[in-house]
Amino acid sequence: MSSDPKPTKRATPSPDIEEVEEEEKRISRRLNALRAAVLGANDGIVSIAALVVGVAAAKPEFSVIATAGFAGLAAGALSMAVGEYISVHSQRDAEEAQLERERHWHQARPDWELDQLTRLHTESGMSKATARKAAKEQTAHDPLAAHARAHLGIDPDELVSPVQAGLASLIAFTIGGTAPILSILCASESVRIPLTFGVVVVALAGTGFLSARAARARYPRAIARNVIGGSLAMAITYGIGGLVGTAV
Repeated sequence: MSSDPKPTKRATPSPDIEEVEEEEKRISRRLNALRAAVLGANDGIVSIAALVVGVAAAKPEFSVIATAGFAGLAAGALSMAVGEYISVHSQRDAEEAQLERERHWHQARPDWELDQLTRLHTESGMSKATARKAAKEQTAHDPLAAHARAHLGIDPDELVSPVQAGLASLIAFTIGGTAPILSILCASESVRIPLTFGVVVVALAGTGFLSARAARARYPRAIARNVIGGSLAMAITYGIGGLVGTAV
């Protein structure tokens, strides 16, 4: 009695290593950009919501709230953009200075640099012979890049961009800060405060979810941290605004 032949399994083609590495780099860049955008948006939501709620508690007039809200939005967005630009530019200057020192050392003391790269490889788990061979091959190919990645933790091809960081912060803060302004200005005086609180809580939950997803962390903790922190900020500024408004 003959039996049916078992179906043969098709071998799954292995992905190209270079394609996988390039995709991982793209994912890393997207995650970094997303984290920066989420932080900027979260800052805009909390700071502008706290501002307009505090002003509304002191002076509920539409024109006063609108002036304070849009002025705060412009000041905060520009401050974030300039601060991020300066911070990232300082980081890039430091990285470029480190790369320049590495470039100089490779010309002045190549044997010492080769020994250092060998030692770094042995510390990562390679045998001394393998580490020496790898260091020689890397030095022959691109010594600066090899040392920058192994010794400094810098990828010469992936230096941060101050302009992109500044623009990302400007846009993210503006988008985040617009939500509480619109919610408080488009509602009647009797419901503007609770409505703004509700909108901000939803927005903070969204940014908490996105930040956790970008970092591959647990969602509940990130969402709770965002919502509680933002709610406390609004409640405190609302109380201060009410006290100042009553006193003045």
